[in-house]
Amino acid sequence: MGEDASAGRAPVTERRPPEIRRDIDATRRAMGDTVEALSERADVKAQTQRKVAEVKQTIEAKRSELMGKARTATPDDASSAAGTVQQKAREHPLPIAMAGAFAAGLVVGRITNR
Repeated sequence: MGEDASAGRAPVTERRPPEIRRDIDATRRAMGDTVEALSERADVKAQTQRKVAEVKQTIEAKRSELMGKARTATPDDASSAAGTVQQKAREHPLPIAMAGAFAAGLVVGRITNR
């Protein structure tokens, strides 16, 4: 109880008013930055809008990537598929002829019912 109250503290030095003002201004700037950061974190609407924009950008990038792949793959794949169909038709002409006759019957039936 008989200890000095100022024990453990740094010695007080005389500071001039311009130094004190600079310290106050620096503290105000730091507090302003802190308040701005906290208000940005608390702004749920802005965070949601940023997230939506990110998702839209990701979707657009994926869409562009897939469209590019489709454009480059389609000509070869289509001709390959057409070649495969032609080969199967040559190997098995009866099922193809039956399917053609069925389709022709449907068309003729529609026309005659009108």
